[in-house]
Amino acid sequence: MEHYVTVEKLTKKYGDLVAVDNLSFTVDENEIFGFLGPNGAGKTTTLNVVSTLTDYDRGIVNIAGYDLAKDPAKIKALLGVVPQEIALYGMLTAAENVSLFASLYGLRGKGLKDAVTEALEFVGLEGERSKRSDKLSGGMRRRLNIACGIAHRPKLIIMDEPTVGVDARSREMILRSILTLRDGGATIIYTSHYMPEVQEIADRIAIIDKGRLAAIGTEEELLGYVTDRKSIRIGTGTGAAETGRTAAASVAKLAGVKAARYVEESGEICIDVGLELANVSPILKDLMEIGVTIRSFDEEAPNLETTFLALTGNALSVEGAEHPGVTGRGRGKKPAM
Repeated sequence: MEHYVTVEKLTKKYGDLVAVDNLSFTVDENEIFGFLGPNGAGKTTTLNVVSTLTDYDRGIVNIAGYDLAKDPAKIKALLGVVPQEIALYGMLTAAENVSLFASLYGLRGKGLKDAVTEALEFVGLEGERSKRSDKLSGGMRRRLNIACGIAHRPKLIIMDEPTVGVDARSREMILRSILTLRDGGATIIYTSHYMPEVQEIADRIAIIDKGRLAAIGTEEELLGYVTDRKSIRIGTGTGAAETGRTAAASVAKLAGVKAARYVEESGEICIDVGLELANVSPILKDLMEIGVTIRSFDEEAPNLETTFLALTGNALSVEGAEHPGVTGRGRGKKPAM
């Protein structure tokens, strides 16, 4: 099977800083490809190269058979980009924003008008088409941002944190739209700091760290990278983030503990321990001595967050494991509305 996107030995430097270091990966046609990494891992630089926004020092980038070094214009015609920062003109209406961006890809006349209507309907904003974008809610602006990026019906869509800061309903609609785009034939590269989203919608996932590929595969394949640890989630009654962080830092120093972090939103201390650690009494004793009230205790098998932490030494996010709007997983599944 021929890959739709092929990146081989990509290297990009900013002075002495190596942002992307000999990075290689492929994306198959009609796939949602999760692209993850801690802050500073090189994700944005890589995506900027793939989307023709940034040059590079070495390597090969091939999209749909076109070499980026030789045919950037042809690649641009295939691309749709939904940036993390909302790229809208506040003085323009929703329809005018979509029309402006779609016209940059050569759409004119009836074709342009139909594309605008189709894109707004797709993200559930047809009823807001005449409203100025700066008068829309944050969730609506996120959805309009997507409409602007897909109105020209791109074959490859790059989505960088498309659900940041949105409400549950908008998140559900955005995730549904991403799955629908894939089912309609688009290839999607998707980044997010919400691990559950990536687990639920991505067909395959790449994890990069320090500009290099740390792991790539399906969720099940990535879980196979971590076989030496299990996770413990301790619900606390601290009521103060500082106490929780102090407790996690203390636990992280105990024998047999590989990592520990405090999740402020859920009030949980998440601890990764070696499988050989059968007695968790020292952990509980340490927490109680600090003054932590233990309300719940659960052991879990390794999950994707555990894998990410093991490979990069960082948690993907501090938001915790639960996020609204993510209920179905993988090809053919859709988030519930």
